[in-house]
Amino acid sequence: MAPDRKARVSVVTGGALGIGGAISRRLAASGDLVILNDIDPEAAERTAAEITASGGQAVTVIGDVVEDSTIARITEAAREAGRIDVLVNNVGDFRPAAKSFQDSTSDQWQRLYELNLLHVFKLTHALLPTMIEQGYGSIVNNSTVEAFRGIPQHPVYAAFNAGVSAFTRSLAVATGRHGVRVNAIAPDLANTEQTPVEWMRRGYDEGLEHTWVPLARFGEPDDYAAVVAFLASEDARFITGHTIPVDGGTLAASGWFVRADDQGWTNRPHRA
Repeated sequence: MAPDRKARVSVVTGGALGIGGAISRRLAASGDLVILNDIDPEAAERTAAEITASGGQAVTVIGDVVEDSTIARITEAAREAGRIDVLVNNVGDFRPAAKSFQDSTSDQWQRLYELNLLHVFKLTHALLPTMIEQGYGSIVNNSTVEAFRGIPQHPVYAAFNAGVSAFTRSLAVATGRHGVRVNAIAPDLANTEQTPVEWMRRGYDEGLEHTWVPLARFGEPDDYAAVVAFLASEDARFITGHTIPVDGGTLAASGWFVRADDQGWTNRPHRA
């Protein structure tokens, strides 16, 4: 199917699985032509095929978004589509991880920088001029609740995501007069391939979600995608510069504690 040149064009990084996959599917279902970037070619093509089978439109750009060559191909695909309405900088990861900051390495810091912040600068820098020229656009970044509450074993990851939220605020102030809005979401506890429920529970707190998450369940990918879609839509036309926690209430309620056995930290309740 040839792309519909009149459709809104949305770029989604990490758009094949988990939160990113849900974002791609939801935007496509609303009529967007989705330029879907992902490092996993099989997952990207599978998600694009699902979108097409449902009557939507998707173009895949395979590659690691931290690489300049991938940024260039995403940019070219967007230009080929003729417009850029929405940019979702979804990629981020807490890995590579170390058991403590003092055990981490500068190579790990560099990779975390590239995965969580640097590519956000690069792709936004590449696509923003077109949005400014158009006089409209919406950018939605993916931060994390850990940028606001602290996470003892992942301070570098938290720091770079705090940078995502700071970048979001400052860029929103600069681009608002050009008709470009910039917002972010801060997820927590997403039941995805990367962080499945079984991994989050670790086998010892099943049934106690209500003591950990005020809404008494873990988030599903579409919970986050729905907020991204809202922020990208005209319904959010007077919202810019904000990071919206999408966390079931954990940021309002939670804290980190040293385990009673002194074996690290936890924010998960234990059975009595």
